[in-house]
Amino acid sequence: MSQIDPRQLRVAMCKTSSSPRRTLEAMAAAFPNAAIVSAYGQTEMSGATTLLKGPDSTRQMGSVGKPMLGVELRVVDDDVRDVPRGDVGEIVYRGPNVMTGYHEQPDANREAFAGDWFHSGDLARLDDEGYLWLVDRKKDLIISGGENVYPAEVERVLLDHPAVAEVAVIGVPHPRWVETPVAFVVARESGEADESGGPGLSKDELVAHCRRSLAGYKKPSAIVVVPELPRNAGGKVLKRRLRETYGDQFTTTVE
Repeated sequence: MSQIDPRQLRVAMCKTSSSPRRTLEAMAAAFPNAAIVSAYGQTEMSGATTLLKGPDSTRQMGSVGKPMLGVELRVVDDDVRDVPRGDVGEIVYRGPNVMTGYHEQPDANREAFAGDWFHSGDLARLDDEGYLWLVDRKKDLIISGGENVYPAEVERVLLDHPAVAEVAVIGVPHPRWVETPVAFVVARESGEADESGGPGLSKDELVAHCRRSLAGYKKPSAIVVVPELPRNAGGKVLKRRLRETYGDQFTTTVE
């Protein structure tokens, strides 16, 4: 079988939540002649809801674009009021592609369609040009000492470290701060856990790496190196499983 020239590819689509910058840059380098299209959405909205394409895929790299034709999108507070541009709120939708409801789950439907808009459960912000930037899942928000910590923000910083292949951040109980972030890290093949720093993956270095890019209350209080992250059949990380397995272990050990 003849090898396919990657320069022949015309369109490369990434369809998920917002992709790490290094993934998008790797796609652009691997397929130099392809238009990189980022799509964001969820099953309840019949798939994609926003697109980032054309020159914007480079100019607004990291955004998930603007709503598709027929999709109404707002970013709102808990009272379904629009938040100011640049502020974080929940994405809500209207449109012909919205599901009619969860089968025989009236309580879930009342919550999902509060205020006559479908609530995505995703937190995001709109910039001045109307581009959507995902922040995190609302249910994953960590409130540490009264401050909001978005796990996805911490995860993006950790993924910038060359020794990190995958990462998931959850909140665990803390005797003083109520909650604190803990990071579960899968090392790249060349690295192993190393508390003191030396070759491989240093937990102390990862915390220092976070401290250089994040406010102090956002850095992980602990780093746990794991061989893999638990995932569902669709490949999504099961943070619930991490909380169930590890959550109680940190109650008295984090600083």
